[in-house]
Amino acid sequence: MIHQFDVIVLGAGAAGLMCAIEAGKRGRKVAVLERSERAGKKILISGGGRCNFTNLHCRPENFLSANPHFCKSALARYTPQDFLALVEKHGIPYHEKAKGQLFCDGSAREIVGLLERECAQSGVMIFLNTPVREVRREDRFVVGTGSAEFQAPVLVVATGGLSIPKIGATSFGYDLASQFGIRVQECRPGLVPLRFNPEDHKNYGDLSGVSAEVIATLDGAEFRDKMLITHRGLSGPAILQISSYWWSGEQVVLDLVPDGEWTAELRPPKARRDLAAAKTALRQVLPNRLADRWLELHSPQAFSNQSLDELERQSHRWKLVPSGTEGYEKAEGTVGGVDTAELSAKTMESRKVPGLFFVGEVVDVTGHLGGFNFQWAWASGYCAGQAV
Repeated sequence: MIHQFDVIVLGAGAAGLMCAIEAGKRGRKVAVLERSERAGKKILISGGGRCNFTNLHCRPENFLSANPHFCKSALARYTPQDFLALVEKHGIPYHEKAKGQLFCDGSAREIVGLLERECAQSGVMIFLNTPVREVRREDRFVVGTGSAEFQAPVLVVATGGLSIPKIGATSFGYDLASQFGIRVQECRPGLVPLRFNPEDHKNYGDLSGVSAEVIATLDGAEFRDKMLITHRGLSGPAILQISSYWWSGEQVVLDLVPDGEWTAELRPPKARRDLAAAKTALRQVLPNRLADRWLELHSPQAFSNQSLDELERQSHRWKLVPSGTEGYEKAEGTVGGVDTAELSAKTMESRKVPGLFFVGEVVDVTGHLGGFNFQWAWASGYCAGQAV
């Protein structure tokens, strides 16, 4: 069976559905093909099931890309306030958490429901359980699904990245880009826990569950937030953020005491200076178990002014070289993707292949933690939907 459409969108995630909605509003006949049994599976599990659907403080600086300027046009054309207006139009209650993060009061299902209703109102047809077998380009794009063939002059690739394969993530979008001669920037897990190297695992692995506020730094990127020690390494928002900047073999630097000088009370002439006194001082700013362990591993033989200076310095520059990450299974995003130099920043259309668009996570634009990746999905989908 052959189906004729104006636009075919591959992937019923955040970016694909937004693109379909905008195209449908403009009178285009749109088909969304989704290999899973339901739309928006990644939306449903995001934000602990409540979907951190945007961030009020979204700026281009909140994104990584080989071309950091690429995202500016889309983010300016479709803002957090634009998506928030859609949420309010559908009467979905929401709340703001720290740092401008917006969550549903209820369930992420409400965001998926919003998108499905908007699709229905725009005449968009969503085909679930429809895996794509082949894509070819003749005078138009031809998408074979095994049981049917879909044809359209426009094809939008919104198949997502490699993160969370258990809900269906594959390399399909990157493979398709390569098929059409479009470059792909090297991909790696982003927003992902880091694993201890063997020495650090031996020293700290038994502190699983201990959490502290730190500043994580790498290659000029810096994030102040919570760090969580796990039985295999480090997690928590500060670590997830810095992980997107990490390459194998690189050193992560942690400031364990972001505020003040914890050795100050050891410095007066008559102050007690030994390991026990140091532990008492560091326990004021760090969890007891972490303070004790860190000092047992870093304390000098003698507590002189010079050695206290060095101990203070080390506590603000604890250097770790992770052995790796927890991989795509635990990653919240994919760093890398379809090279932005291959795409129009205004429309997301391929510069080489007219009518071929890439939106969302499949593109080499990766947001920080906190709703930014959803805003990129809405914005890139919107821009493509306005152009197809």
